[in-house]
Amino acid sequence: MTVDKLRKQIGQLFVMGFPGERPPSPFLSFIAEERIGGVILFADNCATHQLARQNIETIKSCYNNYLPFIAIDQEGGRVCRLRQAPVEYRAASAYAIEGIERFEEEYSRAAVYMEALGINLNLAPVADLYLDSKNACLRDRCFGSSAEQVSPFVRASVRISQERGLLSCLKHFPGLGAARNDPHLQTSVADYDEFVWEQREKRPFVAGVEAGADLIMTTHLLLPALDDRIVTGSAKIINRLLRDGLGFDGPVITDDLTMKGAAALGDIGERTLAAFTAGHDLLLFGQDYEAAFQAYDFFTDALRRGEIDTTLVTMSLDRIAGLKFKLGRSVLR
Repeated sequence: MTVDKLRKQIGQLFVMGFPGERPPSPFLSFIAEERIGGVILFADNCATHQLARQNIETIKSCYNNYLPFIAIDQEGGRVCRLRQAPVEYRAASAYAIEGIERFEEEYSRAAVYMEALGINLNLAPVADLYLDSKNACLRDRCFGSSAEQVSPFVRASVRISQERGLLSCLKHFPGLGAARNDPHLQTSVADYDEFVWEQREKRPFVAGVEAGADLIMTTHLLLPALDDRIVTGSAKIINRLLRDGLGFDGPVITDDLTMKGAAALGDIGERTLAAFTAGHDLLLFGQDYEAAFQAYDFFTDALRRGEIDTTLVTMSLDRIAGLKFKLGRSVLR
């Protein structure tokens, strides 16, 4: 495929959000003109269920014949962008006590409602092991501290998402539970090596992949025993641990590239290019849509200058198209 043809499809690699109750006009114009791959919703975009539905309809109207991802973080507990019944459910840590049957019941109800609103991608489940009690970022968000505890919930979440018409996303690869610092605020650091990872962090991700998880999200984590680059920019970790180690060939998505934890990769444009080159297919941005615009311009300029391997672009576009084809099939619903 020529660079000119790829240039028209580059927007499919980007997922971005917006602040406030309503998507601003510049945001809507941009996602329409550049055929952006998807939009992520946050709590202020979903203050009421009616507002969420209206915003989703507005976003979808920008796409004509294109199918966007409508993504959300609806993990349960404090990470629920949508509140109130029937879509709000409890934190993972609560189900670790109450049991998997209660989780299946309550997440099934939430998933049905999300799909009815027009959401098609839930950025869940959390497949991390809660290994450090001082890890405030993951507090309440994990189903347990061992693979034996976490894996059944990961499998159940993926299965329920499939049954209810949602795409699922395992996070935060390769495992954030042994880190103490929050990647929203600074790069997280953990000291495990590949041997420990094989025995510990890897196993819930394997369970999710075997259950049919659609995406995997990485995290802004430094693992000095594995690479001197953070995971977001590490081709070694993504190719060896994720692609080869898990046998996963679906799309890999970054965590929010505007987070301070990604700063080691440079400015927003440099982060975006580094993440893609490392092996990510989807590039996620939070509510700073102007930063996302800058990243998009930087990326397209780099493509035009021949700094991006067009084979990688084509492979990522194919993975994304495969997921969107799946979303369009009635068998998923």
